[in-house]
Amino acid sequence: MQAQDATTLFFLKLWPWIEAKKNQLIAAAVIIVIAGFAIWFVACQREAKTIAAGQALTQVVLSSGAPAASDYFKIAEQHPGTAAGQRALLQGAAALFDAGKFADAQTQFQKYLDAHPGSELSGQAALGVAACLDAQGKADLAASAYQRVISSAADTSIVSAAKFGQARIEESQGRLNDALGLYQDIANSESGTTLGSEARMCLMELMNKMPATTPAPTPAAPLK
Repeated sequence: MQAQDATTLFFLKLWPWIEAKKNQLIAAAVIIVIAGFAIWFVACQREAKTIAAGQALTQVVLSSGAPAASDYFKIAEQHPGTAAGQRALLQGAAALFDAGKFADAQTQFQKYLDAHPGSELSGQAALGVAACLDAQGKADLAASAYQRVISSAADTSIVSAAKFGQARIEESQGRLNDALGLYQDIANSESGTTLGSEARMCLMELMNKMPATTPAPTPAAPLK
């Protein structure tokens, strides 16, 4: 009974305050409703844009024939800020690389890095920049770019790909022991993959070329 009386007394004291602040309370309630609707609307718009971008990218990828780089860049321009738009920019850069347009591809990979430095795909873009420099014969710049990927990329497969590029440069410049170590790392970490097999082949070929007195690591055992 005492609890009920206390509750009644509380509301009797609260009611005059509510009456005095009625207009402010109504305005606050309206603001909350409008803000909630705005948040919901923005979330729906973002989801719709994400779905549209994904559908557009899928359509290009599944189209007959090899998509042109411009097809990917069109999606990136039309759907900025979406995951599909970001991926389209990278795929467009890769298409330029495959077409032998290494300088243009480098520009697009770097464009992605500048716009999305913390993206989960930034490692792929950084590897793309290094590969483009390598393909243009800029060995020293490529080696530095590969090393940055090795030091910073979180994806182990990207790190291994960068190590392979670095190993090829080391081998071409006569730093054979450094190349051997890199090939060995790749053969061990990518055992059972195409890259691991290729690294093992390069390792064996390089060991056969080196003088017998040069210490060389034992190649990784092939999978049974």
